Amino acid sequence: MPEIMIEISDLTRYYGSTKALDAIGFQVQRGEVMGFLGPNGAGKTTAMRILAGLLSPSEGSVHIAGLDMIANPVEARAKIGFLPESPPIYGDMTVREYLTYLASLRRVSRDRLSAAVEQTMERCGLSHVANRLLRNLSKGYQQRAGIAQAIVHSPEVVILDEPTVGLDPIQIREIRQLIRELGGEHSVLLSTHILPEVRMTCNRVAVINQGRIVADDTLEGLEQKTSNKTTYFLRWSRPPSPAVLQQIPGIAQIRAQDGGWSILPQTNQDPIPELLQRSVSEGWDLRELLPSSNSLEDIFLNLTTREEEAVTPSSTSEEAA
Repeated sequence: MPEIMIEISDLTRYYGSTKALDAIGFQVQRGEVMGFLGPNGAGKTTAMRILAGLLSPSEGSVHIAGLDMIANPVEARAKIGFLPESPPIYGDMTVREYLTYLASLRRVSRDRLSAAVEQTMERCGLSHVANRLLRNLSKGYQQRAGIAQAIVHSPEVVILDEPTVGLDPIQIREIRQLIRELGGEHSVLLSTHILPEVRMTCNRVAVINQGRIVADDTLEGLEQKTSNKTTYFLRWSRPPSPAVLQQIPGIAQIRAQDGGWSILPQTNQDPIPELLQRSVSEGWDLRELLPSSNSLEDIFLNLTTREEEAVTPSSTSEEAA
């Protein structure tokens, strides 16, 4: 039977009268890389801070490697490595000094300290910059150092919050490879808003929206559940405003995409005939209409549809964490 390394149940967190997390729950097994997705303000960061032992829940339970985070916080945190979105970098230290200092803080024994640091630097591709000051390293190498500090004490659980944000394509590819390798020895919870990253690194995905878990499945399972939902890509030379499109019956949500609009119909509704009619009668000059297969972006959109959201032409398709 698979060993459960992260288990949260009925996890709730209030900020004053605002409920940031609403009785969420999921599990992560040993050796698994789980993606944790959600739009801006969905509750991802709050949940990850609670899992890392940095924030107390209002209600519910958190178990790390079988240890109750509330009853045994010190022991449970010792099982965790955490990389926040902004890596905790000390610019005046060399890479080796930095990792040695943090390993000692995490109670790596003196007889294992040097070996643990050297092995971690090699694993994260930092050995050749071991004696350079962190402030003089590129963003990619600083991010590697951030991951290194999260695993230098050999934790059983690794929590990564936006580990590739701000990196160039080569650095992103290298960090993704490192994350895949981490999944062989650690249980990894990965928060990201870069959807291709999920497909390339994760075994399973939990999606949170408005403080609630709206999906928890493999990517294949999510695709099967949403396979009956077709989205459409439309491009006009004189496009209407998002507010006008949103008023057309049968449209669940729209988003800007590649100079046009991706439109998700409501269940059992077909807004295309009226879209075509309005395009002619109002002179929008339709140039392109294509049905779209269910990409990971479409699945994410389906699961996190929020009627109160308005999409503007200048918006990107990615959500901030």
